[in-house]
Amino acid sequence: MTIDEQLDYLRKGAVEVIREEDLRAKLERSARTGVPLRVKYGADPTAPDIHLGHTVVIRKLRAFQELGHTAIFLIGDFTGLIGDPSGKNATRPQLTREEINANAETYKAQIFKLLDPAKTVIDFNSRWMDTLGSDGFVRLASRVTVKQILERDDFQKRLTEERPIALHELLYPLVQGYDSVALTADVELGGTDQKFNMLVGRNLQRESEQQPQVVITMPLLEGTDGVQKMSKSYGNYIGINEAAPEMFGKVMSVSDELMWRYYELLTDLRTDEIARLRAATQAGERNPRDLKVELAKRIIADFHSPSDAEAAEAEFNRVFKRKEIPDEIEERAVAEGEWKLPRLLVAGSLALSVAEGRRLLEQGGVRVNGEQRRVKDVDVTLRAGETLLLQVGKRRFLRVHGVAENILREQVDSDSLASVGYNPETQTLEVEFKHGGVYRYYNIPAHEYDELKNADSLGHYFNENIKAGAYSYIRVN
Repeated sequence: MTIDEQLDYLRKGAVEVIREEDLRAKLERSARTGVPLRVKYGADPTAPDIHLGHTVVIRKLRAFQELGHTAIFLIGDFTGLIGDPSGKNATRPQLTREEINANAETYKAQIFKLLDPAKTVIDFNSRWMDTLGSDGFVRLASRVTVKQILERDDFQKRLTEERPIALHELLYPLVQGYDSVALTADVELGGTDQKFNMLVGRNLQRESEQQPQVVITMPLLEGTDGVQKMSKSYGNYIGINEAAPEMFGKVMSVSDELMWRYYELLTDLRTDEIARLRAATQAGERNPRDLKVELAKRIIADFHSPSDAEAAEAEFNRVFKRKEIPDEIEERAVAEGEWKLPRLLVAGSLALSVAEGRRLLEQGGVRVNGEQRRVKDVDVTLRAGETLLLQVGKRRFLRVHGVAENILREQVDSDSLASVGYNPETQTLEVEFKHGGVYRYYNIPAHEYDELKNADSLGHYFNENIKAGAYSYIRVN
């Protein structure tokens, strides 16, 4: 590619390139000297799963990699201890080093679904931050004023609303900026919410007598609802580790207009190719549904395989066109007994709360063994050894298998928790809080129960996850 063609390829989907003339100069220098650019993308491992929204920036990193440049995927194991305040109206809960390291391992496995592992540098910012020392950190902090940090939109908003800003949060932009100095980055990629932090990196590089990095911001991808940004907490995400049929169904659920946004940010098609497809649709030459099928298959091929994409299409057609039940349905053990259907949906992780379960019933979207249930028909009997088929909407199926539920709670040393108990067969966690409430949380891995039982700091983390809506739960008493 010529330099102009490279610029056009790298600009695709970007919101800003700061500054484009600098990027041109760096690309020309690389072509002249044969030395590849060092292109950085950092991510804090605050959750174990990556969804399609995260891959927007990873794809841009891959674009640089395809042009022969060095892709640096920086895992923010140090910044993760601080918690990125970007877009937040409250202080993030701090994770432990153990939690961050566990999430980091899953990140490495997931990013190589897009990046070439042989051509990717994986680094951790604890490598230089842990050795910087208190005197080095003080010298680093002297390079940025409090006034500059407080100019950040997120902090200004919190000050206006009289919401607290923890002192450690002010350090986040400084540390992320210093990462660019430590890596001598030529380019940094990030979402639009990271612009302030990345510009701090440019300034710190100048003060360190380095050439300032080019900053490329990418948009925050809308979720399947087309309204909120893609997020697990909004329930509008598509995880890259999800089964191919689930991914296919979710892509098919997006609006025709949002489909073009996904084509732009989640595929390797050129801008002119997407424009031709859109023109053909507007002229009536192409059916939007067919193009949505092609989009779903492209995305699945990236994270699974082309054959998985074909199989997912066939499964989708079989279930939704011919109204058949899928061949493969997840099964889950659930306590035997008399259930109210909204609570059973929560126990099966088909609803995050009883209120959401009621809404699904009111909308007529719930079936038990193929029969539609309404708000007045919520009683369900599940006997030991019996299996019921639950269906929510058109494409969510679950078989629940009745088993004996026996949870014995144990006392714990915690500021907020009185006792906890766990059933590994049903993955049900029962928690008694010191304020007297008893709750059951569903689909909880055994290691989370062990962490909760053994450390109060993780109990605090558990509480924060409850507030974030990360667990499906019901109140027992």
